[in-house]
Formats: sequence, C-alpha cells, structure tokens
Amino acid sequence: MAHHTLRSGYEQLVDRLNRFPQGAPASDLLHGILEMLFSEREAGLVALLPIKPFTAEQAATVWKLTELEARRVLEELASRAILLDIEDREGELLYVLPPPMAGFFEFSLMRLRGDIDQKVLSELFYEYITVEEDFIKRLFTDGQTQLGRTFVQEAALPPDNTLQVLDYERASEVIESASHRGVGMCYCRHKAQHVDRACDAPMDICMTFNNTAASLIRHGFAREIGAAEGLDLLQQAQAENLVQFGENVQQRVNFICNCCGCCCEAMIAQRRFAVLNPIHTSNYLPEIDQDLCNGCTKCVQVCPVEAMSMVSANDPHHPKLRQAKLDEQVCLGCGVCVHNCSREAIHLEPRDQRVITPVNSAHRTVLMALERGKLQDLIFDNQALASHRAMAAILGVILDLPAVKQTLAKRQMRSRYLDRLLDITH
Repeated sequence: MAHHTLRSGYEQLVDRLNRFPQGAPASDLLHGILEMLFSEREAGLVALLPIKPFTAEQAATVWKLTELEARRVLEELASRAILLDIEDREGELLYVLPPPMAGFFEFSLMRLRGDIDQKVLSELFYEYITVEEDFIKRLFTDGQTQLGRTFVQEAALPPDNTLQVLDYERASEVIESASHRGVGMCYCRHKAQHVDRACDAPMDICMTFNNTAASLIRHGFAREIGAAEGLDLLQQAQAENLVQFGENVQQRVNFICNCCGCCCEAMIAQRRFAVLNPIHTSNYLPEIDQDLCNGCTKCVQVCPVEAMSMVSANDPHHPKLRQAKLDEQVCLGCGVCVHNCSREAIHLEPRDQRVITPVNSAHRTVLMALERGKLQDLIFDNQALASHRAMAAILGVILDLPAVKQTLAKRQMRSRYLDRLLDITH
C-alpha cells in the first residue's frame, strides 16, 4: 500500500505531462527520472498546475496553501529549473512548467550539479529516449508541426541568394535581437558523456534566449552572454560542423542548440524517422555539380543525418569514380556540406515550396495540440485558473487557421461557443 501511495503523485504528474502536445509515455524509466527530479510531494503539487503561465496566488489557490507557502515551493522548483519564472509585460512574476523536451529534462543536465546523480539520470534518459523510442517518436513524429527547425548556415548561402533569407531564418538575427542570451552545457553531449558515447564537439555551446534565458541565468543554469559572444559561438559551432537546431517559431525563439550527428536526439530522430519529418528543414537544399564532384567523400563524412552518399559516376573511362548523391527526404538543408567541399561542387538552392514556420509559441502550441488531438486539454486546462487573456490568445490562433484545421478544432472541442465564433468570422 505504501508503494502505491509513493507512486500516486508521480502517476498524476505523468498524466499532467501528457496534457502537453508532445507528451511523455508512461514507463518505469520515466517514473525513475521523475523520482530523481521531484519529491513525491512536489510531483503531486506540480500535477495540479495549469499548462499556461500562472502566478503564485493562482498556485496557492489550487494547492490550498497560503501565498507565502506556495511562493516558497515555486521558488524552490525554479531554483532547480523544474519551473521557469518569467516577468510579463506588466512586470508581474509568472511561473510555467516547461514540457519535458525542450524543457526540464534538458535543464537538469545543463550544468554540473551535486544534488542529483547525473550519471544515473543520464543512463535513465538514454534508455528512455534512445533505447525505448516511444518518447522520441512521440516527440518528433506525431503531427505535422514539430518542436524544432533547422537554421541554414548563412555563410553557406551564395551572395545572390542571401536576400531571400528572412530575418527569422537567421540564427544571427535571433542572437542579435534577443532580450536575454545564455549559454549552457549541451544536454545531449553531457548525457552521452555519462554513458561513454560522447564525441569531442564543444560542450558549452548551446544557447537560450529571451524569457527562458532570463530564468536559467537567474538560477545558474546558463551563463549570460552578449550578442558578440553569441555570434562567436555560432561561428565556432559552424566551424565544428554542428547543426543549428532551434525552436520552431518566427518570433522570440527560446533556444538554439548546436547539434552533432552522434549525440543529439534531434539528429538521431531525423536519421531514424526522416520519412515522418521529425525536424522542420530550412528553405534550402544542396545542389551537386557532378562535373566538379571528384568523389572525395568529405560531404558524406560531415553530414549529421546521412543525407549524402556516394554512388558510381557511371564513367566508362574511370570505372571506379564515385560521386555524391543527396537524399532530399532526409536532408535538413543546414549547409554543413557546402563549406566542406573543397571543389565548390555543392551550393544551396531554394526549395520548391517554402517551409511554413509558426509565428510564435502560442501558434505552434495550438497547431501541435490540434494535430495530436489535445486541443481540449489546452483550452480547458484547469478552467478555474484560465485567464481571459490566455483564452483570447488561443482562440485568436484558431480563428487564423485554415478552414480545414478550424473544422478539426470544432470536432475536438465540441464547443457551441467556438462553433458560433467560427460561423461569425466566415
């Protein structure tokens, strides 16, 4: 009976996590991870929190604690990067539980710490995410709208094409325009280090921005940097043939990771599940000039997702000659191959169809929830705590969706109010 009581708080937390569009499939491994990151009491309390940002007063109400007691719990959780504490436009302090990824799973390994056994935690992460696969498949392959996107390496673009790159497609623009910038340890390589699978790519190179960075910097999980250092780190990452994988939004991007093909979960997912489009690609594809390609294999060696391969050149005068071939279904359009080709046989060309990027996190979250059948969880999440502003933002996104997705939203919500609202707008 005591064992059941111990697990009940964690089971409730798993249910809470699965109201996120991404979800976290229940398993003994997930239970072990949560036990390391949360006490049983904390798990039970966090399970009651809404998906949307909330105040200490709202948490106190749902927890049936005084506001002072609630604030102490919230501050403790924020100090361990379980919650993010952010200031809204009016200067009010809000809290939010980030999803497991990109969120508190990653934050737990963004710095060295002695309050948890990071080797054991890394082993649990590796088994849960890389071996079991249910989590990584749900994270990267459910729905059409995904968490992350690829930033094209700007140096790989020919001068006559650079004007076609929009500001939100440039990692440099994200760095320069952010209100806060932080750099922390790469979660993926740190985890791989503990399971003896790490490569020698730089460790302290993954960046966070804006409200997320502000919270992580405040609690020591990221180091604050200026725009100049951020651009230097970007150049270092590109020199190391790392892919810039960032949040799939146009406005106020919260993270850009610099990913290797061997350790990073996003790259592993792209290799395993490319046909399901786990990562939104850039708007570019490499084009190979077969007259210049000499089959040196450099592009094959540096491609993080194995989109490049070597095939016969079918040259009767040189029967052993091989040339590069691109698999467009797998390619991220990152441009890593371009600057590694010494013969300049590879250049980037715009894709035939532009990749659509959600405007902001609210837009992306609604799309992800809609595609995964979780829109009702998002809108009717802890109704007593829902603010009119949050509801208006969600409904505003729905009203801007194409008619087909609005119909899907109506089916999921079965709401007379939404039916009437959509009818009025058409």
